[in-house]
Amino acid sequence: MAKNAETAVKKQETNFFGKVVNWFKGIGTYFKEVFSETKKLTWPTKKELINYTIAVIAFVAFMALLIWVLDLIFSNAISALANIKIGG
Repeated sequence: MAKNAETAVKKQETNFFGKVVNWFKGIGTYFKEVFSETKKLTWPTKKELINYTIAVIAFVAFMALLIWVLDLIFSNAISALANIKIGG
C-alpha cells in the first residue's frame, strides 16, 4: 500500500497541476523567508538616516556640477574646432 501512495504522490508531482501547486508553494515559501529575513534587519537611526541622505544629495549635486562643467568645456572646444577655417 505504501508503494501505491508513493506512486500517487509522484504522479501528482509530474502532472501539470502538481507542478502548478508546487510552483505556488515555492512562491509562498519565498515570501515567508523574505519576511523572516526582514525581521533580522537593523534599521538606521534617525540621525544616521539624515546623515546618509545629506551625503547622497551632496554627491549627486557634485556629480551634476562636474558633468555640467565637462559638458561646457567639451561643447566650447568642439565649437572652437568647428570654427577653424583651413586653407582659406
